[in-house]
Amino acid sequence: MGKKLICQRRGRGTSKFKVPERSSLAEIKYPYERKFEGVVTEIVRDAIHTAPIMKVRSKDNGKTILLLAAEGIQVGQTIKITEDEIAIGNVLPMGKIPEGYPIYNVELNPGDGGKLVRSAGTHATVVSHSGDKTVIQLPSGKFKTLSSDCRATIGIPAGGGRKDKPFVKAGKKYYHMRARGRVYPIVRGVAMNPVSHPHGGGSHQHVGKPSTVRKGMPPGKKVGSIGARRTGRRK
Repeated sequence: MGKKLICQRRGRGTSKFKVPERSSLAEIKYPYERKFEGVVTEIVRDAIHTAPIMKVRSKDNGKTILLLAAEGIQVGQTIKITEDEIAIGNVLPMGKIPEGYPIYNVELNPGDGGKLVRSAGTHATVVSHSGDKTVIQLPSGKFKTLSSDCRATIGIPAGGGRKDKPFVKAGKKYYHMRARGRVYPIVRGVAMNPVSHPHGGGSHQHVGKPSTVRKGMPPGKKVGSIGARRTGRRK
């Protein structure tokens, strides 16, 4: 008797497929305050974030917030959430940021705390302003129009080039993926036995049936190209 498929096991939500609580310091997002000034007290690593995290303590009430660190930020530097001061690491509404500036941790909707462009070494670019809308170019090259009230941090997230260093050992890759709730290594379906996967078995490794399945299939059959509009190489 074979095992349940990985998509079936993942759907149960057991601990193997969850991000361990110890992996994360906290949710990294902007505070609700539109005015904040603090000093960077520490720069720390967080297992589930590729960019380092900076702890910023308020000059007014001693409150500490966590933000994604920008390249060039140092301990003791002042960070502001403001609407008029342009500096690396400062958080401003995009409508107040000049065109051509690199930004990251961009809000999709005003006040959501930052959703886009959060990986180390990536950045978006402010392209243009029109009324209460701002056009930015994402790292993928796609242009996106957002409200000018959405906040973003000026600069580039620190930690770029992390992929240049190889993992060397499979164990390091395993724990890297484990911290993010992912499974490693991933075994191909055609390499399994027929009782373990719909693509398994046969005298040689091949799927043996159409690999596109409809969205309404049960979990035991829902593998391959699920509800695909098209397949094959684009011409």
